[in-house]
Amino acid sequence: MRFRRKRQVQEAAELNITAFMNLMVILVPFLLITAVFSRMTVLELNLPGPQTEQESSEQPLDLQLQLVVSDDDLVLRDANIGVITRLERTDDEVQWRQLREALIEIKQRFPDETGIALRLAPGVSYNTLIQVMDRVGSTQQVQLGTLERVELFPDISLGDAPTDREGSA
Repeated sequence: MRFRRKRQVQEAAELNITAFMNLMVILVPFLLITAVFSRMTVLELNLPGPQTEQESSEQPLDLQLQLVVSDDDLVLRDANIGVITRLERTDDEVQWRQLREALIEIKQRFPDETGIALRLAPGVSYNTLIQVMDRVGSTQQVQLGTLERVELFPDISLGDAPTDREGSA
């Protein structure tokens, strides 16, 4: 005699996903809200490449604009011809207005030029670096009765200020 085993019909167990759904209801809006505030601004910097004397002698002289920033002054210069203007560093807006006017004048003479090299002395603060980068990249100018943002030299390269033997300004 064979014994028959009764197969027990097993019901599928219910998954309790209430806790998981509660977590998702809270987590998804939180992640969406914080994603809006975590934007980062990226400023692309172009570092100058090495040049040999042969390359520079074959090419016609172009504008190689440099702004040497030290604790005492701001020197706007061309790498080929030398100092364009020297501005004494102060804590007021006069230095920035003079720098803006000089950059606008250079931009009017060389409208296709977009590059500038910032050459910083070792003691220059990070705050000063950011202020200089903001002011050489673009400025606001009144045109036809409205205040418009004008692009000056947005392609910024960084380097160390020249020492006396390198031909300091």
